Amino acid sequence: MLKNAETMFDNMTGMMKKLKKKAYEINMKQFLEKNNHFFLEMTDYVEHAEDKGQAAAEVAQVLGETVENTFAKGAKKKIPPHLQVDINLYMIYYIFPALLKTEHEDCRLIADSICAEWKNRFKNSEIGYADYDSLYSSFREKIFGIF
Repeated sequence: MLKNAETMFDNMTGMMKKLKKKAYEINMKQFLEKNNHFFLEMTDYVEHAEDKGQAAAEVAQVLGETVENTFAKGAKKKIPPHLQVDINLYMIYYIFPALLKTEHEDCRLIADSICAEWKNRFKNSEIGYADYDSLYSSFREKIFGIF
């Protein structure tokens, strides 16, 4: 399940840099074109499972392991705190909104399971989620109309 899911994090740094409303819109469109099949795989897996809660937990575990295997460094295989913050933000801005964009009946169950996995797996990583439209509408191009 989720073979090559680490590719969802390709260009993570570039997609988080200078993140403004228009850039977020473009980035999300490109992200979905490249990665939407992962989110369809997640929802399909949970939809066809006998125990949806267990299946959602499995999806979350695989995603957590993918992040750990991709970003953990050193003998202790830990993710540096500054990098963990970036990953958490990336999850909030791209992974969760993409999952919710599937509008699948199980997408929120999967998102909740991912949040629980993150809290248990990664130190100081209690994250939440929002849909794309909510995040997009929260962006402002200018601060106080000055810039």
